[in-house]
Amino acid sequence: MLTAKHRLSSKLTRRQFIPMATAAFAAPTKPSLAITMDDVNWKVIPRPHVDDNILAALREYGNLKAALFPVGQSVDNERGHAILDAWNREGHMIGNHTWSHKGYNSVETAWFEQDMLRNEALLKSWPSFRKFFRFPALKEGKTAEKRDEMRQFLADHGYRNGHVTIDASDWYYDQRLRARLEAEPGFDVNRYREPYLNHLWDRATYYAGLAHRVLGHAIPHTILVHYNLINSLFLGDVLAMFQTRGWNLVPASQAYEDAVFLRQPQIAPAGESLVWALAKETGKFDSVLRYPGEDDVYEKPILDRLGL
Repeated sequence: MLTAKHRLSSKLTRRQFIPMATAAFAAPTKPSLAITMDDVNWKVIPRPHVDDNILAALREYGNLKAALFPVGQSVDNERGHAILDAWNREGHMIGNHTWSHKGYNSVETAWFEQDMLRNEALLKSWPSFRKFFRFPALKEGKTAEKRDEMRQFLADHGYRNGHVTIDASDWYYDQRLRARLEAEPGFDVNRYREPYLNHLWDRATYYAGLAHRVLGHAIPHTILVHYNLINSLFLGDVLAMFQTRGWNLVPASQAYEDAVFLRQPQIAPAGESLVWALAKETGKFDSVLRYPGEDDVYEKPILDRLGL
């Protein structure tokens, strides 16, 4: 559990934001951003009432409505139900992220389909549940055949893909932070604030610029973050950063109305950010596309260098 030393009020502690990170290219028009949050693995968060902090941050910024993609096995319990009750009560969209969070590429398609339906059976009790599906780790099939099997299954069951346009590795920053707190209970969590904001800004400007180059116009972006400690601490700062730097904050349901989210890139392996996949499909952007799009291997040297 975090001590009083660690507690952070975003209203009182927001500082002047760091200079804009250098990206491969920048979008020339004002972009918009929706928050989408995965997993709800509340059991690993060393802090009570984390949901109050996350929801309070969203509330502060125009009562911003996010999309929550819970893993069934994490929320099928008293605390998990309370979290879903709160998100539902405040009008946030709830989508499907499987029951077990096993990667699609690691299991048979039929097993994966039933795992998804098991989660639907739980989540449909909440009125704000919508048939949007997010693949664990954004992996949508290692072959064209496996990719198309799941696409057909989703269509047959009335689902849309809960695409991410801005992928990131907030989960790794959170993992490192929690490990540091476990080893050093008095560690100042605010040391993670600037590196975390730097990371999200760098990835957002990269994907926004790539989207404009691939599509020729700006799109509403959905960023992937997780229900975790680092966002309990700094989501308000994340929202403030994007707003201060000229991004519009929009409801997730509004972002998903854009036609780009109906696209189905014909690539294999399938998945990653939708923007990454659309760029890969063209065959023109291999020099700026790494695989996987995001992972701990890219962030480890940065945090190691910072002593975090």
